[in-house]
Amino acid sequence: MKCSVTSTTCGSQRSRPVFLKPSDDNNFDNRNGSLVLEDRTTEGGSNVVVNNPFLALSIQQQRTRLPIFKYRNHIIYLLEKYRILIIVGETGCGKSTQVPQYLMEVGWASDGRKIGVTQPRRIAAVMLANRVAEEKLCRLGADVGYVVRFDDMTDSGTKIKYMTDGILLREFMSDPLLTQYSILMIDEAHERSINTDVTLGLLRKVIVARQDLRIIISSATLDAILFRDFFESNDTNDRNKDITSIISVEGHIHPVTVYHTRNAVPNYIQKTVETVLDIHKNEQPGDVLVFLTGQDEIESVSKQLLEAVKDIRKKTIDKLWIVPIYGSLPGFEQLKAFDSTPYGTRKIVIATNIAETSLTIPGITYVIDCGFVKLRVMNPENYFESLMKLPISQASAQQRAGRAGRLRPGKCYRLYPQEEYNKLLVNTIPEMQRLNLASVILLLKALGIHNVLRFNYLSRPSSFAMVEGLQLLYYLGALSNDGLLTNPLGVQMTEFPLMPQHSRTLLYSGELGCSEEIATIIAMLQIQDVFVTPARCRHQAELMKRNFSVEEGDHFTLLNVFTNFVQNGKSKKWCINHFLNYRGLCRAEAIRDQLLCLLRRHNIQIKSCKENGEFKSILRCLVKGFFSQAAYYHYSGDYVTIRNKHHFKIYKGSAIMYRREFPKWIIFTEVLQDSIRDISVIEPEWLHQLVPEYYEFGTV
Repeated sequence: MKCSVTSTTCGSQRSRPVFLKPSDDNNFDNRNGSLVLEDRTTEGGSNVVVNNPFLALSIQQQRTRLPIFKYRNHIIYLLEKYRILIIVGETGCGKSTQVPQYLMEVGWASDGRKIGVTQPRRIAAVMLANRVAEEKLCRLGADVGYVVRFDDMTDSGTKIKYMTDGILLREFMSDPLLTQYSILMIDEAHERSINTDVTLGLLRKVIVARQDLRIIISSATLDAILFRDFFESNDTNDRNKDITSIISVEGHIHPVTVYHTRNAVPNYIQKTVETVLDIHKNEQPGDVLVFLTGQDEIESVSKQLLEAVKDIRKKTIDKLWIVPIYGSLPGFEQLKAFDSTPYGTRKIVIATNIAETSLTIPGITYVIDCGFVKLRVMNPENYFESLMKLPISQASAQQRAGRAGRLRPGKCYRLYPQEEYNKLLVNTIPEMQRLNLASVILLLKALGIHNVLRFNYLSRPSSFAMVEGLQLLYYLGALSNDGLLTNPLGVQMTEFPLMPQHSRTLLYSGELGCSEEIATIIAMLQIQDVFVTPARCRHQAELMKRNFSVEEGDHFTLLNVFTNFVQNGKSKKWCINHFLNYRGLCRAEAIRDQLLCLLRRHNIQIKSCKENGEFKSILRCLVKGFFSQAAYYHYSGDYVTIRNKHHFKIYKGSAIMYRREFPKWIIFTEVLQDSIRDISVIEPEWLHQLVPEYYEFGTV
């Protein structure tokens, strides 16, 4: 679906100048400064944010007020002189939206080439593209567009292309030298996502072959030296031979007073509620940003604050407006955080770490930091990757505090003592050193990098994680005994933008005649939360969820939900009445269609097991992909994995909880700390039948 800002297209491009030396940037072309653009674009029918404090100004006036503006000519000059530019700038300084436009305006997007900008998060890529399209007065998808997994909003004439780092990685497979780009901007590099790190390693090879390519590495923290040393090839004392340069952009940062608790807080949820209410009753006007770890915590705090609001309304105190932000929240709900706060109201934004650097929320004066974050981590004890609650790093704590000083002096309340802050890691451990590497290895193999141990990693992964990834790919059938990609299976798996377990399951479905159902299930697994549980209607939502549940487990339940969604005309009203994520289901349908197209491309038959009634073939397919995540019921009430004998609880929202008795054998596709979800009932003999090289008969 194409979405538009206005019907106007961007103007023609000037030829790229030879050089622009540092000078006063006030000569920026501002001929359209009187134009005010108030319409907001829509993405999937939801408003897209205009997130800056200068809404009363014209678009061009807003651009000149950003801190990055006075560095415009210097940035252009440095990119003419150096091949790699590292920009260090606080979140909100304008580097993500303005630098690509500066480059486009001086001709870097002429001659049919593009300016590419990567983001670690999907929502950031979409929102930035919308904002830049609005500033350039062009239709989204024309001169400015975005590409995220299963969603392409570009055309052949797109000049500025925002994308997730995973999208750029996949482009290496079809175009190893990335010839469509004149400049690549790797944004939010400080987050050290696994895709960003691999991209940087590949770009280090590309710049050897492409002397004309320019690379910008953008970071909100002071880790520029790490990136410079990784790329700098000049080992002489002659600085004129350097290929990298660093520029630091000063932002509109006001002083932030940081407060710590005297002692450790036993319940930071309750302390958060108390701190919000204390700020609201005793502090000057200004919005509040609260950092928590996930949806459950955010909903708990929201519910308690809503109860408190009832008492506040009876007194002569400003109103509270509570706005949550977390990944699975529908887009139009997330965007409420960027709306202007009504007069006589204090906005309380309760968010995960997505608000730490990826998004800049205007009007924040107070920050409450719980000191924790949920991260995906591969546990060396059980070999499973799970979502775990961990202490944040000092760098994250500083980023969170900085959100309070964008417009005026602010205050940050850390719900942990100074002594605990001093014990925190300086930086968050890069994903490369804490995640399963099977997907990375598969991609590198597809790019012809057979010795993955010798690849140029920004931070070298552990040998344990590397071996685990190689073993998993071997048992999935993607790698041969020699560690090479198998053909056709391994080659086919690389072409699906999915986890290796998901792509193996999907490819096997053609053999068992259930490709339609498996494509649906895999698509539904890409949606974070299918069921919606409003705080005020928790009981009704739980009853409705139970009605969809199927005895065979969560995967059949997801299939049941999607089937009913289609049978009821894909109705938004029906979804609301049944507490289902309408936008999520629409996205699942689009993903499903693309997966079926990929299967057809590989000449895999599209069949439904309804034709023969063999519904167990769906479960056998899931075993083929997730065989390593099989477990049996233990008398303690836990499930114990066959490998390593690790104990897990059943996640409270699983369909398995509604059965009269727990099944003896299961497979699962998701681990959450010490619990498992997305579970299906299996028969133990399938394990040996489907993966004989991994399992043999015995006793447990």
